[in-house]
Amino acid sequence: MASKNTSFHEGPLAGVLLSPLKLAFSVGLGLVAILLVAWSIDWMFVSRVRPDGVDRLHSLLAADLGHGISLAARQGRGAGEITGPANLLYGLVFEVTGIHDMGLRFAEPSALSIPDTVVRRSYLANREAIETAMVGTQLLGVRFATFMRFLPLLLLLYAVGAADGLTERAIRRSCGGRESASLYHRAKYLQMVALGLGGVALLVWPGPVAWELCAGLIVILTAWLARQQWAFYKKHL
Repeated sequence: MASKNTSFHEGPLAGVLLSPLKLAFSVGLGLVAILLVAWSIDWMFVSRVRPDGVDRLHSLLAADLGHGISLAARQGRGAGEITGPANLLYGLVFEVTGIHDMGLRFAEPSALSIPDTVVRRSYLANREAIETAMVGTQLLGVRFATFMRFLPLLLLLYAVGAADGLTERAIRRSCGGRESASLYHRAKYLQMVALGLGGVALLVWPGPVAWELCAGLIVILTAWLARQQWAFYKKHL
């Protein structure tokens, strides 16, 4: 029985009510961190590595957009499945904050007030960095939408791997084979590492991405780890 002195945030009802907010907050922080990493990598390559600057980033965006749209078309989906997340992310970062409208206003030759003139000078001084962030944000949205196109394949192979692992577990149990909680947990956590690090690497990679090869390897590795996880599941089902 819970103590009467237990505060609200420690009770089970509070846990149920606050868990979606905690999850949304964690996901939001993760997306912001990925966006900042992508901006940093893009800016480093635009300013230090690539001689063609932002043009290289525009070409990457066009290539990934075309590949994502063709992949969605093969799955019977429209181009909006790829452009929608990119436009949404761009709108949240630059249109909601007013940066997009600011750039359009500063591009006009009409006279501005003194504060707007000072802001325009600062905007123009950092125009390349701002444009890099804008294109990088759209590129991140396009790549996220393209990566989601492999979600059905991931779920299918995960189900196959889990079913095969449970079958092997049943055979081993009937033959007196060993079970291992350590292998179970290692395989479970390595799946998160494969999906997390692999997915983030595909999203922020500053060069062309071979989606079928890279995403396919991540999916196959995750399915194999799922097989190992359920093959060594120790508790009774």
